[in-house]
Amino acid sequence: MYHSWLDHWDERRARRGEEEKKPTDFALDAERAFPGAKNITSIEEFCALADQAVADPAFFDDPNVSDQAFERRDGWLKFPSDISTDIEQNNVVSAKITESGSFDQAMVIFHHWNASTRNRQIANFFSQRGITVVEIAMPYHFERSRPGSMHADYMLSPNLGRTIQSVRQAVLDGRKLIRWLKIEGYPEISVLGMSLGSWVAGVVAAHDSAVSKASLFLTAGSLADMVWTGRATRLIRDSLEPEIELTDLRRAWGPLNLENYAHSLARPDLDLHVVLAKRDKVVLPELSERFMHRLKDAGARPNILKINCGHYSLSMPPYILLAGLSLKRFLSRADKSARRA
Repeated sequence: MYHSWLDHWDERRARRGEEEKKPTDFALDAERAFPGAKNITSIEEFCALADQAVADPAFFDDPNVSDQAFERRDGWLKFPSDISTDIEQNNVVSAKITESGSFDQAMVIFHHWNASTRNRQIANFFSQRGITVVEIAMPYHFERSRPGSMHADYMLSPNLGRTIQSVRQAVLDGRKLIRWLKIEGYPEISVLGMSLGSWVAGVVAAHDSAVSKASLFLTAGSLADMVWTGRATRLIRDSLEPEIELTDLRRAWGPLNLENYAHSLARPDLDLHVVLAKRDKVVLPELSERFMHRLKDAGARPNILKINCGHYSLSMPPYILLAGLSLKRFLSRADKSARRA
């Protein structure tokens, strides 16, 4: 009876979010995804460029490595994004810093899609335990929102190119922030990603050796499959389905598939922590399980917590408390290099 009520609660949350969204049109928009690409008019051409990006280890490297123009004031950090978009507000990155009074460890949080508030309780909890928390705004969220839009429809949408550009921008912004934290003197950097933020945090961890711990909440490997099957992305699928088959969408969004970076996530100096919801209708459990198997096949040994709740109800007690305590234990563990020594 209780779990039936919980499932209905999750469905009401999903329906409420759906009512706030407006359908958008399918588009390739390859030049946004792959700088320099021109005259791409077919899905096959787009997929060929995506295949090249998956094989290119530098696709998520910042081509302009510039660590200038950081402005820190009253607990906030602002800096220019190294990807320029047609939305001026989106080109400046903002991050909320909750100091711990220690330079031992910093954790960067990548929030979920369409987040409306930052995670003040999480930030306070971990800052009181010696971990400085930095909550970055992902593209088109918070201070970076598109004027007149109540929904971050530019970050994840049926526009294939803009979605890749947005996730790539989030990754490059995150890596730039991590470089700044290293310069500030933090020897240990962790990342925490929630739902869509877990894809960003996962790509960051796979490509940035400065990250020693990565915690992924409500995650899976294939973003294409998540969008195609998830409760929160039905409107996106409605726009995609008449134009592209799932097999092609998987190729087109291959650069965003964490399964393609499983070997990098399995590197010996990275610890992984995963929190999954057994009743998740947004990121289906079978997709998460497939990603976990891919990680293990690559040699990773993720610390996995499965909680009997839904995607949205993870935010409710006692589930969020279980997830938070598991994360606390994970972050408190000595890193692998120290254990080997």
